[in-house]
Amino acid sequence: MGVADTDVESLRIVYAGTPEFAVPALEALIAKGQAPVAVYTQPDRPAGRGRKLRPSPVKQVAEAAGLPVVQPEGLKSAEAQAELAAWRPDILIVAAYGLILPRAVLAIPPLGGLNIHASMLPRWRGAAPIHRAILAGDSDTGVCLMQMAPGLDTGPVHACRSVPISPETTTGSLHDVLAREGAELLVEQLPMIATGESAPWPQEGTQATYAHKLEKREAWLDWSQPATALDRQVRAFNPWPIAQTEWDGQVVRVHAATPLAGAADAAPGTVLSAGPDGVDVATGEGVLRLQTVQLPGRRPVSAGDWARNAELSGQILTGVQ
Repeated sequence: MGVADTDVESLRIVYAGTPEFAVPALEALIAKGQAPVAVYTQPDRPAGRGRKLRPSPVKQVAEAAGLPVVQPEGLKSAEAQAELAAWRPDILIVAAYGLILPRAVLAIPPLGGLNIHASMLPRWRGAAPIHRAILAGDSDTGVCLMQMAPGLDTGPVHACRSVPISPETTTGSLHDVLAREGAELLVEQLPMIATGESAPWPQEGTQATYAHKLEKREAWLDWSQPATALDRQVRAFNPWPIAQTEWDGQVVRVHAATPLAGAADAAPGTVLSAGPDGVDVATGEGVLRLQTVQLPGRRPVSAGDWARNAELSGQILTGVQ
């Protein structure tokens, strides 16, 4: 599969993406002299305290580069599909676009759709692959270039790059690494994909796992869980929605924590000690040391600062609501 009489430099690309994850790949295409003929992104959404319409990160980059921007509410209508076809794309490159692409849309470009997906497919198909990899305690994850097909992230894979997950990895830090790796992988592999030299391999469906969309209720810490699991939860939900617990009738958000070795001789949720190094809390198995917390209406502070301004030892933190 290739585009006849078309070299990579003259490849007509339509790029579809919306959040920060999709920015590095767009910037890489522009820097490589392969700027898209059009950039699709979701419509501007209300944001901030004033709820003013805010353009997506991808739109901001595209407009700064002087690229045409298209923002349909969806791509199911004949009109939207005709508008896409009018750009005469050879390939549609997608990164966290956030809209469903019907089969008819994928049939418009001769090279179809190419998706930058933040996992080692078929593991973690779906909406939240970065969060789910950390929550599950995976030792590594990665990014793949997948030929788009009907179904949820089921298409054949052109190439992948693996990235380790360390005990300090958060969703925020892993997101940035995977976005950069995906951009590099795209510009590296695109020439072979365009000329038909890349032979994508089918995914092994029996090995698939699904990364369901995050819900805010998942942010509540359940202190009956092991400290290692709670640590993963804190890291997976940073920077959003941020893990949380309740203390003295207030919701305390936990931005950073670390599990400690040793048993906890107290009921789960009991504050065992509180000092300059942090706030140690008993869990169902082991101790979790809170390191950075945020009280309502305040900015995040070190747990040591919290300990200096409150009598915490012996108090109970409550979890799942």
